Amino acid sequence: MGEDGPRHGRQGAPQAVPQGAPQAVPDVAPAAAATADFYAALPIAPDFDAAVDMASYAPLPDDWQLGLADVVTSTEALQAGRYKAVNTAGAAVISAVSNALGTLAFPFVFAGDGASFAVGPAEAGRAAGALGATVGWVGSELGLTLRGAMVEVRRLRAAGTDLRVARVAASPNVDYAMFAGGGRDWAERELKAGRLPPATAPPGARPDLSGLTCRFRPVAASQGVILSVIVKGRDASRAADFAAACGDVLALAKSGPRGGHPLPVGGPRHGWPPDGFDIEARLHRPAGGSLAANRLRTAAWSLVNTVALRSGRTVGGVVPEAYGRQIVENSDFRKFDDGLMMTIDCPPAIADAIAARLASAEAAGALRFGLHRQAEALVTCIVPSASRADHVHFVDGAAGGYAVAAAALKRKEA
Repeated sequence: MGEDGPRHGRQGAPQAVPQGAPQAVPDVAPAAAATADFYAALPIAPDFDAAVDMASYAPLPDDWQLGLADVVTSTEALQAGRYKAVNTAGAAVISAVSNALGTLAFPFVFAGDGASFAVGPAEAGRAAGALGATVGWVGSELGLTLRGAMVEVRRLRAAGTDLRVARVAASPNVDYAMFAGGGRDWAERELKAGRLPPATAPPGARPDLSGLTCRFRPVAASQGVILSVIVKGRDASRAADFAAACGDVLALAKSGPRGGHPLPVGGPRHGWPPDGFDIEARLHRPAGGSLAANRLRTAAWSLVNTVALRSGRTVGGVVPEAYGRQIVENSDFRKFDDGLMMTIDCPPAIADAIAARLASAEAAGALRFGLHRQAEALVTCIVPSASRADHVHFVDGAAGGYAVAAAALKRKEA
């Protein structure tokens, strides 16, 4: 049920401002002397609507670094049915960096087949080491090629782009970072073109993935469709039209049952043997340790965990009902990563309405978008300790999700 590890960023951070209160974010990048406290000082918006309001965002300091990674040829891996492995690779980046820093109090975004994060100069070395070790681990343990790199924010700005960040509450216990400004997308293009120094680590280096787990069963759509959505703006001159379209899409999603939340009220099903059992065994195998032995340990531990959660009894400070509720509350099913991203559970009529609204805005030149419909959602978790309420949960579609939606969007650019 998780083990002691990094605390989430809400600890010691300012509380969410009241609904409708102005977002007092700086309009210039802070001086180097102030960068250590930059993220902790950002206000936490209480409602996701703030994510599509650029006034909610503050520029990251010039001396911060953006880290990013993605699975090479993820489309082929997904076509082979390796959905959980691809999602685990993306989540592993965040887990490794958080454990290297000893905290989750830094900006990060899970993107399905990859992830991005930002760190200050004092943390950049540790983050780079964790990223490089994760690249190696994904190759050796998951059989996937993960490419990663880090780039200074000042380099993004020298290229004519920007990197801005906002904090948006998912629950009273967890908030997530949102990225805007075009810098994240610029860095991704540079990474894929091989123009950024690749993240590496010494041979045999292994990331600390404590707390990372992928054992939940896929979650079936209760309303008919699990819809993965990616919406990107075209240019700054159409920013108002882009924001209006995103607002309409959010309103359509929220008009459905439970606001489109893809996870059931009590949390995803925890079965035994755990889904993704082999991946789970590989996640925490010691360097040089026997995979067979770790499979046995994982099987025994997960059985105890499953029985404890299904019993409804408090064990080790974990209240199963509260834990399941917190998984739902703390999930990241909506985000902004240089564009709106959502994985929602909705009736086909709402999915059709979202597609129609986006198609209209795309035809008018305001945006580009990609959608993917599937029957189930996946959830991948970072649980430093299940007895605390600050665990985080990454949601994606179970049949390709964001990666397939992104591929649909990119085909329009070809």
